[in-house]
Amino acid sequence: MKKILLACSLGLCTSLAQAQSVDFNSTPQFDVPEIGSGVGLLDQQKERAIGEKVYREVHKQLPVTQNPWIEDRLTLVFSHILSQTQLSQPVGLLLINDAQINAFAVPGGLFALNAGLINSARNMDEVAGVMAHEIAHVSQRHYSRSQEAFKGQGLLSLAGILVGAIVASQADGDVGAAVMMGSQAALMDKQLTYSRNQEREADRIGMQYMYRAGFNPQSMADFFEVMHRATSRVSFLPDFWLTHPLTTERMSEARLRANQLPVVKTSLVDQDFEILRWYSRVLSGQATELQLNSMVAQKNYAAELALVSLHIQQGDFSAAQKLLDEAHKQNATHALFIILQTDVLLGQNKISDALNAVRSSAIVMPENRALNYKYAEALIRNKDYAQAQIILQRFLQLNPRDVSGWRLMLQMANADRDATFRSINVLRYRAEVEYWTGNEENAIKSLLQAERIAKDSKSLSATIKQRVDQMQKERMLKI
Repeated sequence: MKKILLACSLGLCTSLAQAQSVDFNSTPQFDVPEIGSGVGLLDQQKERAIGEKVYREVHKQLPVTQNPWIEDRLTLVFSHILSQTQLSQPVGLLLINDAQINAFAVPGGLFALNAGLINSARNMDEVAGVMAHEIAHVSQRHYSRSQEAFKGQGLLSLAGILVGAIVASQADGDVGAAVMMGSQAALMDKQLTYSRNQEREADRIGMQYMYRAGFNPQSMADFFEVMHRATSRVSFLPDFWLTHPLTTERMSEARLRANQLPVVKTSLVDQDFEILRWYSRVLSGQATELQLNSMVAQKNYAAELALVSLHIQQGDFSAAQKLLDEAHKQNATHALFIILQTDVLLGQNKISDALNAVRSSAIVMPENRALNYKYAEALIRNKDYAQAQIILQRFLQLNPRDVSGWRLMLQMANADRDATFRSINVLRYRAEVEYWTGNEENAIKSLLQAERIAKDSKSLSATIKQRVDQMQKERMLKI
């Protein structure tokens, strides 16, 4: 069955049914409005709690790609754009393993991109345009303003509808249709109608954000055209998409706005983006071995690394190493090369060699999460648990929602059989993994079990109880 493509109410794919008049002859404006809290708007703390709730729900219901290198690469671009706003640190930036071109944002600063968006973009500036659009939705507090427009429908309900719509888009056509025929579909349709001007506002302000961050504003208009071509090839679309198409007016407005701004050059050959795109295609199952072999024959470095990743998935470490030896001739210092080389050596149980492959780069770049997580993984395999824990805790203090970090902490606790409080720590770290991947009930059960085991240690028991209380309180938010 064909998948149903769904337009999220505040996602990039939500579009305009009619165009307002815009003065394209005026001087470009850079005094971007920041809509702060106002009468009737939710306070930022509540928005953040909602953002974290949806973060957990998205992990539970959607195939989130857990890959520190891709996450860090996208976050770097995202942070450049975010720095042009007055927004606080976001809840997170997630990559969804979905071939459709889409993105969405929710209150509190949760942003998500589909793998299909990365795979379809031609350069990082096009991805930056999507990010800027979604950041503008949050900076202008569109969800909070929507709540004011729809009395009786809470902001959390609107966020829940967003998650439901995205989940439906993952489903078989009949299942997706059934979801969208419910009461949520009716409210979603109303919300789409209301958000037309918000979409225009997100286009306009997002373009200013991306330009000020150094990205080419023409790329936002370019990617609108990519989206338009992609949707025109689909044989079946839901009614509410057809009533709110990606109009030529919206594409024209974006192009005219971009033409007002000074020229920003986009590199015709961006090897780092090519690496990102082909690596993402492998992880999302959108690249074939035949495709990659054809490119490898032409000494394409991005394809070489992507094919190495595919061989690692297949457990063919010998073939992966052979390709890495070839890639080494072009660039042996790229972070992904080092990570993949370490993976191959760990897969071959060459622990000492794996440590040597990643150690120096991780130490020289202590802020590089992907390299340091791979270093921590090698340290765990080498039974150097104390050093691994120092590295992992450093990043988890910065972002306690980091599922990859908690999984490594759990791996470490399971491996360190001589550790004091080992069974307690296994339960605590498992609880964090469960909690941030949306399994709230299991997380609380794990912590309650840890609390019972730790009853003879008053300080540890109190710490665990405090975390249990916090989880139970946050769990009360219902989507």
